[in-house]
Amino acid sequence: MLAEQQPARWAADWNIDWQAPWLVQLQVLGQSAHEYVQGGATVAQALQQVALEHGLLPGWQFVDQQQLPAGVAYEAFIHDRRCIPTRDNLHDFFNGLIWLHWPRLKQQLNRLQAAEIARQGVGAQRGRLRDAITVLDENGGLLLAPEALCAALRQRRWQDLFVAHRALWAQARFLPIGHALLEKLVHPRKSITAHVICVPVQEGRQAMATAEADGWLSAQIAGGACNLADKPYLPIPILGIPGWSHENQNFSFYDDSLVFRAPRTAQATQQQVLPERELAG
Repeated sequence: MLAEQQPARWAADWNIDWQAPWLVQLQVLGQSAHEYVQGGATVAQALQQVALEHGLLPGWQFVDQQQLPAGVAYEAFIHDRRCIPTRDNLHDFFNGLIWLHWPRLKQQLNRLQAAEIARQGVGAQRGRLRDAITVLDENGGLLLAPEALCAALRQRRWQDLFVAHRALWAQARFLPIGHALLEKLVHPRKSITAHVICVPVQEGRQAMATAEADGWLSAQIAGGACNLADKPYLPIPILGIPGWSHENQNFSFYDDSLVFRAPRTAQATQQQVLPERELAG
């Protein structure tokens, strides 16, 4: 166990609502790590302690950001050392929680990042693949939903997505992946938009939990069924999801055209969506 100390000043304003719907899948480990931070642990120490207690990320370690040598790329260091440099802030706290809940995906994304860095170095531009990975890693999520919802999202038919087909959301599940997204949601606001990979599921089929989705999505990326370089993302204002905001019970919530925007081009309806058959079994 970590020795109890005075909580650090930098964590004093961490008003995390662990009952929020976007934190349901992260609640148990997240609350435990949060308590360690409140007890005076660094974020790296708290995450590492939770990992050890639950047998997660064997062979990997959360370390202080200062262990990242000057001039060494962050992703390359993680790949070579199996160590995750971690700062004492909410951004890295949520990044660590995603590592604990999506270990296969995070390792797969890190392998791709490290390979791109080895191939082309680190420059002013990340390149197409690294940029797409960053979108998922920082602000992405996986939406498992009936095809009617996926189709409405692809076409930005917000009234159909959130009002006409509202009952179908009982069969849907949005799993956050982006740690910057989670950080923003500590102070939720209507305009927060996630970039999601939408996967159709058969109506009546139970959506995957995080652990299953972690293995499935990482395998889709590794096998090429999900080509991240094509940026297979659809933007969704996530406080529009039924049950994610009390305000959206009043359907005028969706009339805000500055948030629920029409598609800019016809290409918006042609983005990649993984086929339902990939999810069966």
